[in-house]
Amino acid sequence: MIILTVDQRNSRRTSDRIDALLRHVSDRGTPVVRAFERTAGDEVQGVLSDPAATVDLVLDLVRQGAWSIGIGVGAVDQPLPDSTRAGSGPAFSLAREAVGRAKARPTGLAVTGSAAEPVQRVQASLDLLAAVVARRTERGWEAVDLAAQGHSQVEVAERLGITKQAVSQRLHAAEWYLEPAGRDLAAHLLSEANARLDPS
Repeated sequence: MIILTVDQRNSRRTSDRIDALLRHVSDRGTPVVRAFERTAGDEVQGVLSDPAATVDLVLDLVRQGAWSIGIGVGAVDQPLPDSTRAGSGPAFSLAREAVGRAKARPTGLAVTGSAAEPVQRVQASLDLLAAVVARRTERGWEAVDLAAQGHSQVEVAERLGITKQAVSQRLHAAEWYLEPAGRDLAAHLLSEANARLDPS
């Protein structure tokens, strides 16, 4: 199982964003095993099993730039209770450990599991993607968001009121061409790690 623990950065100097985060996760339709809930003052936790959905959500949170993100991969105590807050087992403990480590990491995210090798691969792939996402400009995101929805460069150009060449330049600068395959790889590695660490 995959446990995601997310902690608000600089919460003492900024307003509480947890309720907005919970609405955002719900509105984006992220498939979850157990819904995200506030577990402590400025922290939320959710239970997931879909690696691709996890990667998408993690990178969405990286894009926002307001969160430390901990991913715990492993077994959970069964039966899983209805409430995430009531969950227990190794994966929950690993996620709490991971979010603590994430606060000191440049990408703001950390992955923890009981077996080092598969988790290190997941960490490396997510770090590379996070570095791309974090430095993308607003203009880059305008083009990337439309391209990710399946629009052609001509359609993106029409919607943004710019030339097709300008769209290509924005997507190149945003390193969009690397991202889809990178997301697939990260999801594949996370799936392998989850299968190995949570044999149930």
